[in-house]
Amino acid sequence: MSASTALQGRTALVTGATSGIGKAVARSLAGQGATIVLHGRDRARGGTLVKEMAAEGGAARFLSADLTDAEDTLRLAAEAGDVDILVSSAGLYEFAPTSATDAAGFDWQVAVNTRAPFLLVGALAPGMVRRGHGSIMLIGSSAARRPAPVGAAYGASKAGAEILTRYWATEFGPSGVRVNTVSPGPVHTEGTAAMLGEHTALLERTNARGRAGDPTEIADIVSFLVSPASSYVNGSILFADGGELSTLPA
Repeated sequence: MSASTALQGRTALVTGATSGIGKAVARSLAGQGATIVLHGRDRARGGTLVKEMAAEGGAARFLSADLTDAEDTLRLAAEAGDVDILVSSAGLYEFAPTSATDAAGFDWQVAVNTRAPFLLVGALAPGMVRRGHGSIMLIGSSAARRPAPVGAAYGASKAGAEILTRYWATEFGPSGVRVNTVSPGPVHTEGTAAMLGEHTALLERTNARGRAGDPTEIADIVSFLVSPASSYVNGSILFADGGELSTLPA
């Protein structure tokens, strides 16, 4: 971990912190001195991560919650207590065509990708406002702006999170609370590997960099956007997708 102390004395709640981008974010923020409240569904993985971070000099505790359940989401906020930083990284996706997505599938994705951050912000932002400082960070997706033949429900849920970012930046910004989103393109995570299987190599041909991202690259952006170094950045959607491919005329 970095020896930086930019976030010393701050407490950060990171949802979806036991794998992928969320895990990388949690370790990065701990490396800057923040105390981390790790959220996930798997208590065993959460306990292992707490021990790993402690061995690296970080301070963390784990809370389990089902973000598809509104009451459990609010319980998570209550048990997290006063936090200075909220990173909403937990996400669910089902890349199916519209005709194969039923109401339960739609609601499942919206509950975690849009409603959960809405409820967490509603519960935690007032405390940030009272203290006069805070940073809220959403992990978006390029699916919100790059349509595809599948995944409409997922794209809609992430687009909802992006518009919430702009509303919240306006609502809480005057009180010292900043709200931003980083919108990744394809990133190598356990989730993408499970979804694509033997087709994972396709990720390397989707952007101008010619490769998929690494979770630590997204974590570095999050760390900057929640730190004092980005104090004038509010209501931004930062695209971290390797750049769009250009289509040359025939």
